[in-house]
Amino acid sequence: MGIIEFYALIPAYEPDERLAGLAERLNNSGFRVVIVNDGSSSKFARFLDEAKAYADVIAYPENRGKGYALKTGLSYIKEHCLPDSVVVTLDSDGQHSIKDAVLVCREAANRPGTLVLGCRRIKENTPLKSRVGNTITRVIFRLFTRKNVYDTQTGLRAFSTALIPFMCGIEGNRYEYEMNVLLACTRLNIPITEVEIETIYIDGNSGSHFRAVRDSFLIYGEILKFAASSLISFFVDYALYSLFVILTAGLGSAGILVSNISARVVSSALNFTINRNLVFKSQGRFVGTAAAYFALALCILIGNTLLLALFVNVIGINKFVAKPLAEAALFILSWLTQKFLIFNVKRRWLS
Repeated sequence: MGIIEFYALIPAYEPDERLAGLAERLNNSGFRVVIVNDGSSSKFARFLDEAKAYADVIAYPENRGKGYALKTGLSYIKEHCLPDSVVVTLDSDGQHSIKDAVLVCREAANRPGTLVLGCRRIKENTPLKSRVGNTITRVIFRLFTRKNVYDTQTGLRAFSTALIPFMCGIEGNRYEYEMNVLLACTRLNIPITEVEIETIYIDGNSGSHFRAVRDSFLIYGEILKFAASSLISFFVDYALYSLFVILTAGLGSAGILVSNISARVVSSALNFTINRNLVFKSQGRFVGTAAAYFALALCILIGNTLLLALFVNVIGINKFVAKPLAEAALFILSWLTQKFLIFNVKRRWLS
């Protein structure tokens, strides 16, 4: 292994006087500092100019988002770094200590190919919005990936420069990018490890540019779109199921089976179209993804039918109530399979 350099990457949108001090401390600690000016207005130019004494400052005229800034900075570092070096990303507001930046970098140097997260534990001084946001995100991430990551929203992340092509290929230009990184790592079995760091909130985290409604939608957008797609398909499925149950009332229990299968065929075709084009935006071959999806749909249908028979014929639940219960039981299994297997096309940077 050759000489390892530590690079500190700071996305900066309308920073304040703390930026130059942060860059100076990082520089004095041996970091090569790269700051990306994410389209800040001219009144913030002096803070960025002051930082140029300690950092390379990259700029573009319009605000493009934190994810875009990070990928821009990573591309710059890739062109200038020595092999086997390490990158740490930090927020520009001084809420990460230099000691912790060094800590996560050393951990990343010892674990090539691993994403190292600086983990902030919830404490008494944690602002309520951060406490609630971190908890909700942690639970949702655990629910949909089966991976335990305590601090999914930390901006202090370190990794070897060998991972830069992977990082630059991940979708998302704003706050959703950092969540997408975690999802991509879990999908492709890239190790994630956490190192506990100091929890610092300055003025109640008032310097954050996070906009709760818009940026939360971006972070959870794919899950929300999948839920909406499933809900639309469920209403179509349930309406057809109810209609067919009435039409086949004379067939007894066989009528429930026929009704469930007939309704599912139509709703599955609708769900596939929505998920492929709008939710996961898959660019995979239509025939391949369709075959995989309908194989899943067949398995879900079998499971759904067995559950429906159990609920109605064994437990005695009303046939119209049993249907949504069976659907809800299989929702998470369907999302995980579609997300990580069917519509997951490995991009060219993974080949």
